[in-house]
Amino acid sequence: MTRIAIVDNEKLKDMQQKLHIQSICPVNRTGKECIKIEADGKLSIDEHLCTGCGICPKAAPNSIKIINLPEELKTNPIHRYGENEFVLYSLPTPTFGRVTGILGVNGIGKSTAIKVLAGILKPNFGDWNKHETDYDELISFFKGTEAQGFFEKIKHGEIKVAYKPQQVDLIPKTTKGKVIELLKKVDEKSELKKIANELQINEVLNNDITEISGGELQRVAIAATVLKNANLYIFDEPTSYLDIKQRINISKFIKSLINQDNAVLVVEHDLIILDYIADLVHLMYGKEDAYGVVSGVKPVRNGINVYLSGYIKEENVRFRDSTIKFAEKPPIKKKHTKEAITSWEGIEKKLGNFSLKAHKGTMHKNEIIGILGENGIGKTTFVKILANVLKQDKGEITKKVTVSYKPQYLEVSDDLVVDVLKTAFNRFENQIIHPLNIVPLSLKKLNELSGGELQRVAIAHCLQQDADLYLLDEPSAYLDSEQRLVLSKVIRDFIEQKGASALIVDHDLLFVDYISDKLIVFEGKPAIEGNVTGPFEMEDGMNKFLKELGITLRRDPETNRPRVNKLDSRLDKEQKESGKYYYT
Repeated sequence: MTRIAIVDNEKLKDMQQKLHIQSICPVNRTGKECIKIEADGKLSIDEHLCTGCGICPKAAPNSIKIINLPEELKTNPIHRYGENEFVLYSLPTPTFGRVTGILGVNGIGKSTAIKVLAGILKPNFGDWNKHETDYDELISFFKGTEAQGFFEKIKHGEIKVAYKPQQVDLIPKTTKGKVIELLKKVDEKSELKKIANELQINEVLNNDITEISGGELQRVAIAATVLKNANLYIFDEPTSYLDIKQRINISKFIKSLINQDNAVLVVEHDLIILDYIADLVHLMYGKEDAYGVVSGVKPVRNGINVYLSGYIKEENVRFRDSTIKFAEKPPIKKKHTKEAITSWEGIEKKLGNFSLKAHKGTMHKNEIIGILGENGIGKTTFVKILANVLKQDKGEITKKVTVSYKPQYLEVSDDLVVDVLKTAFNRFENQIIHPLNIVPLSLKKLNELSGGELQRVAIAHCLQQDADLYLLDEPSAYLDSEQRLVLSKVIRDFIEQKGASALIVDHDLLFVDYISDKLIVFEGKPAIEGNVTGPFEMEDGMNKFLKELGITLRRDPETNRPRVNKLDSRLDKEQKESGKYYYT
């Protein structure tokens, strides 16, 4: 098979449009039935008859994709969800004694692949009418590869899998009870006390599962996974909802699980964390929501660099038109216009038992300031005060400016995307709509969007407003690693063209490093007190923040991207001794 056809019948509902598409197909006109309307009213395309002429995708660009597969892709699929639906080729292979990462954009099949490995999804090898697959078929399919040995061990019960799903926010909808009772049920190692300490969840053990935050839910889900007696642990996006300090702690914890008798698989979009946590990495490429291919395994540094380049040399596959590049030198002190757009002094705010203080700071025109700090330390409160959403108890903000604010938590409604983003479609098509890939979402309702789609729409909605200052709270949440890097360029270019300024609160250190001119660092104790320090120049701000985390960053010599030094390595010790926690 040289091509696949993908039809989204949820979007393609108009029968007249379906009949039109059927009538313009050149193959149909010869008397053969390439495009047909099934008894249930759904439109289907026969991939063996399809010539790839491109006429039907033009007639329904948001509903039909005809994809010519790479010539090198000779293998049969591992799994297909149905006729004209998503196809997965190959699988990642866990390596015992190592943490193996999986890196790829959203909608490329990462979760599908690990569900097959976890035994949750039975692969059908492209035959979607097939109901059951036994391990003998998988062993035969992967004959002569490492995966053959893996599935032989699964068949004989030598490998037991523990799996943490991606969407931890769904857990309270299917599970009821106190956290401690739920964890006791899965504690096969009698290590609940030890794991609760390591993951810092003691304070929520007596809470109901429906009453804990996203970050707490994430750590409880990780605890439930590692308490099982397994030798393959699979974590699908283990750092979402976590702040940077928690991400580093979770990374150390997951790395500590490794010994020669077990293996770990991790799907992660935060490139600094993936680099820190994994020894090896599989890249996944293809076409979102259409097909995904798993590359061969690579050392993690090489794998991430290949991902940034967009070209897999060994497989002769280019999966992105452009290379993602980082600046060659650390940010130099930028000559900003001296025009201050806003400043604050002596700000104080009390919310229940929590108190926030912001002593003195100024923002200038054309500046992008990143905000770093733990969860529950007042970052969102401070942003709301600047946005005039919340009133401070003391202190003053000089020079009131027009503000456009994207909140951390996004609201949904029945409104269509095209109506919500009317201004962006009319005025900023090239700056916002196309780079954020909003066009395919235009006729969807906000309550029909995934987390990542809703995030992109919310960012576009914030940027389309006329404002002096754009405040974006956690804009990288739900986005894949590539979307995060695209987003940083969109924001930077837009702010520059507009002559405005931006404040960005985020937990992805690479994203903050990539986008920011200066940093504000929050110190204090979560849920008790928060102190706003800065803005600092990048080097000073990062040194302050990284010293608190106890990690040092260096630049990769090939791509210039920031990387975390191995704890107590020669470079880590040298940088700490010289006080240079940030790359020099």
